[in-house]
Amino acid sequence: MTTLLPSAAATPARTSAPASAAAAATRRPAVGSVHSWDLSTGVDGPGTRFVTFLSGCPLTCLYCHNPDTWRMRDGRRTTADEIVTEAGKYTRFIDAAGGGTTISGGEPLLQPVFTGELLHRFKHELGLHTALDTSGFLGARATDALLRDTDFVLLDIKSWDRTTYRKVTGRPLQPTLDFARRLADLGKEVHVRFVLVPGLTDDPANIEGVAAFASSLGNVGRVDVLPFHKLGEAKWRALGRTFALHDTPCPTPEQTALARSVFAAHGLHAV
Repeated sequence: MTTLLPSAAATPARTSAPASAAAAATRRPAVGSVHSWDLSTGVDGPGTRFVTFLSGCPLTCLYCHNPDTWRMRDGRRTTADEIVTEAGKYTRFIDAAGGGTTISGGEPLLQPVFTGELLHRFKHELGLHTALDTSGFLGARATDALLRDTDFVLLDIKSWDRTTYRKVTGRPLQPTLDFARRLADLGKEVHVRFVLVPGLTDDPANIEGVAAFASSLGNVGRVDVLPFHKLGEAKWRALGRTFALHDTPCPTPEQTALARSVFAAHGLHAV
């Protein structure tokens, strides 16, 4: 993630967006705490995407590779105008690559007004496909208007076992499940993310539970089984934090393939 993007020919905004519900309510420029923004391919939704990483997260995941996004006060106060103007420089390139824009973090729903404003303007002003990357823990903060401006959701379901979920995140699982069901009721397309951590989330019953739940929703277009890695460990050390999974091995390709097969057995497209 970086706040510096490669040069590209600027593309003017296509039309002026109607004011979002959030902007109309506050009657002042939307401002949020932003960690960075970047162009990404393949990991934050389909195609090449302009990804805005917001600061602040209520979870403290043991394997988080961006612990520097946990605190809102560590981000840069940024207006929605600034982000939308930056994204507007790349709309021609993003369209050609079949991409869009993703709001990630941190946890975007910790800043629901700012997130809603960005999604609204990305969709209506720049004409971009929109995605929300969230743990779902703060799903109750997502207004219906925010979700209408979201084309699909990347939803992290970190464990089915409640004890394991709290151990991994420091929070309860139920709000995520409630948000997942709400998205299903709305017919909103969801891509589920599940991080496979040996000795933590790899219990067969745990994987089976996530798979059965995801398949029951009827709106899960894909499941990303993500092998645990330690690429963020240096950030933990730089922040003076202990990386509790230092001695945890990364899953083997065979272990990852087996986990994916559980999701596939439930009729889900697992990668």
